[in-house]
Amino acid sequence: MAAWARAVRGLLLDVSGVLYDSGGDGGVPIAGSAEAVRRIKASGLKLRFCTNETQTTREKFVKKLQGMGFDISVSEVTAPAPAACRMLKERSLRPHLLVHNDLVPEFAEVDKANPNCVVIGDAAENFTYANLNEAFRVLIGMEKPVLISLGKGRYYKETDGLKLDVGAYMKALEYACDVQAEVVGKPAKTFFESALAEMGVPAQEAIMIGDDIVNDVGGAQRCGMRALQVRTGKYRPCDENHPHVKPDAYVNNLAEAVDVILQQL
Repeated sequence: MAAWARAVRGLLLDVSGVLYDSGGDGGVPIAGSAEAVRRIKASGLKLRFCTNETQTTREKFVKKLQGMGFDISVSEVTAPAPAACRMLKERSLRPHLLVHNDLVPEFAEVDKANPNCVVIGDAAENFTYANLNEAFRVLIGMEKPVLISLGKGRYYKETDGLKLDVGAYMKALEYACDVQAEVVGKPAKTFFESALAEMGVPAQEAIMIGDDIVNDVGGAQRCGMRALQVRTGKYRPCDENHPHVKPDAYVNNLAEAVDVILQQL
């Protein structure tokens, strides 16, 4: 009997690396993951998809996953861009955007004239020297620079291999401008707390399942959740020797995790 699987009412699932591997061709589902999602929903457990995806809008992201056979809706997804938009409006911030072209529509209702902050996301090919330097100039010209980062991942996996993530570029701007970025997305505690609130489940009765030892597992554990690392996506064997983060369990994939959890219900 797996002690970590007891007294569970809700699950938070990372998406890229847990449900599917992304790629230029749209990506491919990880074996057994679509059926695992269906089994979670049939069991009566609460479910939330908790992603740092910032290369497209939630609507397009969800449509892609639905096309792969996943039972998922926009209302079930907690993502950084909508949370960032709420923050910008609450604080009267006007962003200079360094994001993927496909994410820009998420910021349609936000005032972007005369920017007083920079928002950085996984801009992929938009991470050119010219674009990074423009963001640097906006920040360095402020009396009190405000840098908002949609996640802080170091890298992620696509079908053709590992790719640099937003965290690497965030760190470059932090260093150049002597500023500390405000992170919206995993591993920020407020992001996990928002997902738990939307699900209506307390941290001690929820499990996070992800492929990122620091942002998924470490972030969730700091919120009081149990957290599993799957051996899919960006997982590497060296993760199991991480000096600071130890998952409550390792599982080969989402399907295996769901098998164990449902046996305990």
